[in-house]
Amino acid sequence: MATIRQLRRRIQSVKNTARITHALELVAASKMRRAQERALQSRPYSEKLETVLRGLAGVLAQMGRLEGIHPLMTPRPVQTVGVLHITPDRGLCGGLNANLNRSAGTFIASLDHPSAIVAVGKKGRDFFVRARQNVVAEFTELGDYPTPLQTAPIAHLIVEDFLAGVVDEVYVSYARFINTVTQRPVVQKLLPIEPPAAVSEEEAEQFRLDYIFEPSPKAVFERLLPRYVEMQIYHAVLESAASEQSARMVAMKNATDNANELVRELTLTYNKARQEQITKELLDIVGGASAIQQ
Repeated sequence: MATIRQLRRRIQSVKNTARITHALELVAASKMRRAQERALQSRPYSEKLETVLRGLAGVLAQMGRLEGIHPLMTPRPVQTVGVLHITPDRGLCGGLNANLNRSAGTFIASLDHPSAIVAVGKKGRDFFVRARQNVVAEFTELGDYPTPLQTAPIAHLIVEDFLAGVVDEVYVSYARFINTVTQRPVVQKLLPIEPPAAVSEEEAEQFRLDYIFEPSPKAVFERLLPRYVEMQIYHAVLESAASEQSARMVAMKNATDNANELVRELTLTYNKARQEQITKELLDIVGGASAIQQ
Protein backbone atom coordinates (compact mmCIF):
# COMPACT_ATOMS: atom_id res chain seq x y z
CA MET A 1 0.00 0.00 0.00
CA ALA A 2 1.22 3.51 -0.81
CA THR A 3 2.45 5.66 2.04
CA ILE A 4 0.69 8.81 3.17
CA ARG A 5 3.37 10.98 1.56
CA GLN A 6 3.01 9.16 -1.75
CA LEU A 7 -0.79 9.51 -1.64
CA ARG A 8 -0.50 13.22 -0.88
CA ARG A 9 1.84 13.75 -3.82
CA ARG A 10 -0.36 11.75 -6.15
CA ILE A 11 -3.48 13.71 -5.13
CA GLN A 12 -1.69 16.98 -5.84
CA SER A 13 -0.46 15.68 -9.20
CA VAL A 14 -3.96 14.61 -10.28
CA LYS A 15 -5.38 17.97 -9.13
CA ASN A 16 -2.83 19.77 -11.32
CA THR A 17 -3.79 17.57 -14.27
CA ALA A 18 -7.47 18.37 -13.68
CA ARG A 19 -6.71 22.10 -13.75
CA ILE A 20 -4.90 21.73 -17.09
CA THR A 21 -7.64 19.64 -18.71
CA HIS A 22 -10.32 22.03 -17.43
CA ALA A 23 -8.46 24.99 -18.95
CA LEU A 24 -8.18 23.12 -22.26
CA GLU A 25 -11.89 22.33 -22.06
CA LEU A 26 -12.77 26.02 -21.67
CA VAL A 27 -10.48 27.04 -24.54
CA ALA A 28 -11.97 24.34 -26.81
CA ALA A 29 -15.51 25.38 -25.83
CA SER A 30 -14.86 29.01 -26.82
CA LYS A 31 -13.31 27.95 -30.15
CA MET A 32 -16.00 25.34 -30.75
CA ARG A 33 -18.85 27.85 -30.87
CA ARG A 34 -17.17 29.95 -33.56
CA ALA A 35 -16.04 26.90 -35.55
CA GLN A 36 -19.56 25.44 -35.46
CA GLU A 37 -21.06 28.72 -36.61
CA ARG A 38 -18.65 28.92 -39.57
CA ALA A 39 -19.38 25.33 -40.59
CA LEU A 40 -23.15 25.74 -40.32
CA GLN A 41 -23.12 29.10 -42.11
CA SER A 42 -21.23 27.62 -45.07
CA ARG A 43 -23.85 24.92 -45.66
CA PRO A 44 -26.54 27.20 -47.22
CA TYR A 45 -23.97 28.61 -49.68
CA SER A 46 -22.83 25.12 -50.65
CA GLU A 47 -26.44 23.96 -51.06
CA LYS A 48 -27.37 27.03 -53.14
CA LEU A 49 -24.34 26.55 -55.38
CA GLU A 50 -25.38 22.96 -55.95
CA THR A 51 -28.93 24.14 -56.78
CA VAL A 52 -27.59 26.61 -59.35
CA LEU A 53 -25.42 23.91 -60.94
CA ARG A 54 -28.38 21.56 -61.08
CA GLY A 55 -30.54 24.18 -62.76
CA LEU A 56 -27.80 25.07 -65.25
CA ALA A 57 -27.34 21.39 -66.05
CA GLY A 58 -31.06 21.14 -66.79
CA VAL A 59 -30.91 24.13 -69.11
CA LEU A 60 -27.85 22.78 -70.94
CA ALA A 61 -29.41 19.32 -71.18
CA GLN A 62 -32.42 20.90 -72.90
CA MET A 63 -30.04 22.55 -75.33
CA GLY A 64 -28.18 19.26 -75.87
CA ARG A 65 -24.88 20.77 -74.74
CA LEU A 66 -24.24 18.97 -71.42
CA GLU A 67 -22.34 15.97 -72.77
CA GLY A 68 -18.58 16.47 -72.39
CA ILE A 69 -19.04 20.11 -71.41
CA HIS A 70 -16.09 20.22 -68.98
CA PRO A 71 -13.11 17.97 -68.12
CA LEU A 72 -14.04 18.07 -64.43
CA MET A 73 -17.25 16.19 -65.31
CA THR A 74 -15.70 13.74 -67.75
CA PRO A 75 -15.01 10.26 -66.33
CA ARG A 76 -12.08 8.26 -67.68
CA PRO A 77 -10.41 4.89 -67.02
CA VAL A 78 -8.96 4.88 -63.52
CA GLN A 79 -5.22 4.38 -63.14
CA THR A 80 -4.53 6.37 -59.96
CA VAL A 81 -6.93 7.47 -57.22
CA GLY A 82 -6.31 10.71 -55.36
CA VAL A 83 -7.34 10.97 -51.69
CA LEU A 84 -7.62 14.32 -49.92
CA HIS A 85 -7.30 13.39 -46.23
CA ILE A 86 -8.26 16.14 -43.75
CA THR A 87 -7.31 15.74 -40.07
CA PRO A 88 -6.38 18.04 -37.15
CA ASP A 89 -2.82 19.19 -36.53
CA ARG A 90 -2.99 18.40 -32.82
CA GLY A 91 -4.16 15.59 -30.57
CA LEU A 92 -6.10 15.65 -27.28
CA CYS A 93 -9.39 15.26 -29.14
CA GLY A 94 -10.43 11.77 -28.10
CA GLY A 95 -10.68 9.13 -30.79
CA LEU A 96 -11.28 11.58 -33.65
CA ASN A 97 -7.84 11.24 -35.25
CA ALA A 98 -7.80 7.46 -34.89
CA ASN A 99 -11.28 7.17 -36.41
CA LEU A 100 -10.39 9.42 -39.35
CA ASN A 101 -7.16 7.58 -40.10
CA ARG A 102 -8.83 4.20 -39.75
CA SER A 103 -11.62 5.21 -42.12
CA ALA A 104 -9.24 6.58 -44.77
CA GLY A 105 -6.83 3.67 -44.35
CA THR A 106 -9.63 1.13 -44.82
CA PHE A 107 -10.82 2.95 -47.94
CA ILE A 108 -7.34 3.08 -49.47
CA ALA A 109 -6.77 -0.60 -48.67
CA SER A 110 -9.97 -1.47 -50.53
CA LEU A 111 -8.87 0.28 -53.74
CA ASP A 112 -7.80 -1.75 -56.75
CA HIS A 113 -5.54 1.04 -58.02
CA PRO A 114 -2.54 2.97 -56.64
CA SER A 115 -3.36 5.99 -54.51
CA ALA A 116 -1.89 9.49 -54.21
CA ILE A 117 -2.60 11.13 -50.88
CA VAL A 118 -2.82 14.86 -50.20
CA ALA A 119 -2.69 15.25 -46.42
CA VAL A 120 -4.25 18.28 -44.73
CA GLY A 121 -3.20 18.18 -41.09
CA LYS A 122 -0.23 16.67 -39.27
CA LYS A 123 -2.04 13.69 -37.77
CA GLY A 124 -3.14 12.31 -41.12
CA ARG A 125 0.25 13.05 -42.69
CA ASP A 126 2.13 11.27 -39.91
CA PHE A 127 -0.20 8.27 -40.08
CA PHE A 128 0.27 7.68 -43.80
CA VAL A 129 4.00 8.40 -43.68
CA ARG A 130 4.38 5.71 -41.01
CA ALA A 131 2.24 3.39 -43.13
CA ARG A 132 4.58 4.11 -46.09
CA GLN A 133 1.79 5.32 -48.33
CA ASN A 134 2.27 7.66 -51.29
CA VAL A 135 1.87 11.13 -49.70
CA VAL A 136 2.41 13.55 -52.59
CA ALA A 137 1.61 16.82 -50.79
CA GLU A 138 0.85 18.14 -47.33
CA PHE A 139 -0.84 21.23 -45.93
CA THR A 140 -0.52 22.00 -42.23
CA GLU A 141 -1.06 24.86 -39.79
CA LEU A 142 -4.32 26.10 -41.32
CA GLY A 143 -5.32 27.38 -37.88
CA ASP A 144 -8.54 27.08 -35.93
CA TYR A 145 -10.52 29.22 -38.37
CA PRO A 146 -9.42 28.44 -41.97
CA THR A 147 -10.23 30.93 -44.72
CA PRO A 148 -10.93 30.37 -48.44
CA LEU A 149 -7.52 31.88 -49.23
CA GLN A 150 -5.86 29.12 -47.19
CA THR A 151 -7.81 26.29 -48.82
CA ALA A 152 -7.61 27.67 -52.39
CA PRO A 153 -4.09 26.21 -53.00
CA ILE A 154 -5.40 22.78 -51.99
CA ALA A 155 -8.24 23.04 -54.51
CA HIS A 156 -5.88 24.29 -57.24
CA LEU A 157 -3.51 21.36 -56.67
CA ILE A 158 -6.35 18.83 -56.78
CA VAL A 159 -7.88 20.32 -59.95
CA GLU A 160 -4.53 20.65 -61.74
CA ASP A 161 -3.56 17.04 -60.94
CA PHE A 162 -6.92 15.81 -62.21
CA LEU A 163 -6.81 17.84 -65.41
CA ALA A 164 -3.20 16.80 -66.05
CA GLY A 165 -4.09 13.12 -65.66
CA VAL A 166 -1.95 12.58 -62.56
CA VAL A 167 -5.05 11.19 -60.84
CA ASP A 168 -8.24 9.93 -62.48
CA GLU A 169 -10.55 10.05 -59.47
CA VAL A 170 -10.41 12.12 -56.29
CA TYR A 171 -12.04 11.36 -52.96
CA VAL A 172 -12.11 13.54 -49.85
CA SER A 173 -11.91 12.09 -46.33
CA TYR A 174 -12.95 14.31 -43.42
CA ALA A 175 -15.00 14.45 -40.22
CA ARG A 176 -18.57 15.57 -40.82
CA PHE A 177 -19.91 17.62 -37.91
CA ILE A 178 -23.21 16.17 -36.66
CA ASN A 179 -23.43 17.70 -33.19
CA THR A 180 -21.19 18.44 -30.22
CA VAL A 181 -20.77 14.78 -29.24
CA THR A 182 -20.97 13.18 -32.70
CA GLN A 183 -18.45 13.58 -35.52
CA ARG A 184 -18.71 11.08 -38.38
CA PRO A 185 -15.74 10.16 -40.60
CA VAL A 186 -16.86 10.17 -44.25
CA VAL A 187 -15.19 9.47 -47.59
CA GLN A 188 -16.99 10.98 -50.57
CA LYS A 189 -16.21 11.38 -54.24
CA LEU A 190 -14.99 14.81 -55.31
CA LEU A 191 -13.84 14.37 -58.93
CA PRO A 192 -14.99 13.81 -61.58
CA ILE A 193 -18.09 15.77 -60.65
CA GLU A 194 -21.13 13.58 -61.14
CA PRO A 195 -23.84 15.22 -63.28
CA PRO A 196 -26.62 16.64 -61.11
CA ALA A 197 -29.86 14.72 -60.91
CA ALA A 198 -32.08 15.24 -63.92
CA VAL A 199 -34.61 18.04 -63.74
CA SER A 200 -37.90 18.25 -65.55
CA GLU A 201 -38.44 20.55 -68.50
CA GLU A 202 -40.74 22.71 -66.38
CA GLU A 203 -38.06 23.15 -63.71
CA ALA A 204 -35.43 23.96 -66.31
CA GLU A 205 -37.69 26.51 -67.96
CA GLN A 206 -38.51 28.10 -64.61
CA PHE A 207 -34.81 28.26 -63.80
CA ARG A 208 -34.18 29.95 -67.14
CA LEU A 209 -36.84 32.54 -66.32
CA ASP A 210 -35.49 33.17 -62.79
CA TYR A 211 -31.90 33.88 -63.88
CA ILE A 212 -30.16 35.91 -66.56
CA PHE A 213 -26.96 34.28 -67.85
CA GLU A 214 -24.10 36.39 -69.16
CA PRO A 215 -22.42 35.69 -71.48
CA SER A 216 -24.15 32.26 -71.79
CA PRO A 217 -25.34 29.33 -69.63
CA LYS A 218 -22.38 27.24 -70.87
CA ALA A 219 -19.82 29.88 -69.87
CA VAL A 220 -21.42 30.31 -66.44
CA PHE A 221 -21.51 26.55 -65.93
CA GLU A 222 -17.83 26.15 -66.86
CA ARG A 223 -16.86 28.96 -64.47
CA LEU A 224 -18.92 27.55 -61.60
CA LEU A 225 -17.50 24.02 -61.74
CA PRO A 226 -13.99 24.91 -60.40
CA ARG A 227 -15.67 27.17 -57.85
CA TYR A 228 -17.84 24.26 -56.81
CA VAL A 229 -14.74 22.11 -56.16
CA GLU A 230 -13.14 24.91 -54.12
CA MET A 231 -16.29 25.27 -52.06
CA GLN A 232 -16.56 21.53 -51.41
CA ILE A 233 -12.99 21.45 -50.10
CA TYR A 234 -13.43 24.60 -48.03
CA HIS A 235 -16.64 23.24 -46.53
CA ALA A 236 -14.93 19.93 -45.68
CA VAL A 237 -12.13 21.81 -43.90
CA LEU A 238 -14.67 23.85 -41.90
CA GLU A 239 -16.56 20.70 -40.95
CA SER A 240 -13.29 19.13 -39.78
CA ALA A 241 -12.39 22.22 -37.72
CA ALA A 242 -15.78 22.19 -35.98
CA SER A 243 -15.46 18.45 -35.35
CA GLU A 244 -11.97 18.89 -33.91
CA GLN A 245 -12.97 21.54 -31.37
CA SER A 246 -16.11 19.67 -30.38
CA ALA A 247 -14.22 16.40 -29.91
CA ARG A 248 -11.49 18.18 -27.91
CA MET A 249 -14.00 19.86 -25.60
CA VAL A 250 -15.77 16.56 -24.90
CA ALA A 251 -12.47 14.71 -24.40
CA MET A 252 -11.12 17.33 -22.01
CA LYS A 253 -14.39 17.38 -20.06
CA ASN A 254 -14.25 13.61 -19.67
CA ALA A 255 -10.61 13.84 -18.62
CA THR A 256 -11.45 16.49 -16.02
CA ASP A 257 -14.33 14.43 -14.64
CA ASN A 258 -12.13 11.33 -14.45
CA ALA A 259 -9.38 13.28 -12.69
CA ASN A 260 -11.82 14.68 -10.13
CA GLU A 261 -13.22 11.21 -9.50
CA LEU A 262 -9.70 9.86 -9.03
CA VAL A 263 -8.97 12.66 -6.56
CA ARG A 264 -12.03 11.66 -4.53
CA GLU A 265 -10.94 8.02 -4.47
CA LEU A 266 -7.36 8.91 -3.55
CA THR A 267 -8.59 11.28 -0.84
CA LEU A 268 -10.70 8.48 0.65
CA THR A 269 -7.70 6.14 0.58
CA TYR A 270 -5.52 8.87 2.10
CA ASN A 271 -8.00 9.48 4.93
CA LYS A 272 -8.17 5.76 5.70
CA ALA A 273 -4.39 5.47 5.73
CA ARG A 274 -4.10 8.56 7.90
CA GLN A 275 -6.71 7.19 10.30
CA GLU A 276 -4.87 3.87 10.50
CA GLN A 277 -1.62 5.70 11.24
CA ILE A 278 -3.22 7.79 13.98
CA THR A 279 -4.82 4.70 15.50
CA LYS A 280 -1.48 2.89 15.43
CA GLU A 281 0.26 5.84 17.08
CA LEU A 282 -2.41 5.96 19.81
CA LEU A 283 -2.03 2.25 20.45
CA ASP A 284 1.73 2.69 20.73
CA ILE A 285 1.26 5.54 23.22
CA VAL A 286 -1.24 3.55 25.31
CA GLY A 287 0.99 0.49 25.19
CA GLY A 288 3.99 2.53 26.28
CA ALA A 289 2.05 4.13 29.11
CA SER A 290 0.85 0.70 30.33
CA ALA A 291 4.39 -0.62 30.23
CA ILE A 292 5.67 2.30 32.33
CA GLN A 293 2.90 1.81 34.91
CA GLN A 294 3.72 -1.86 35.21
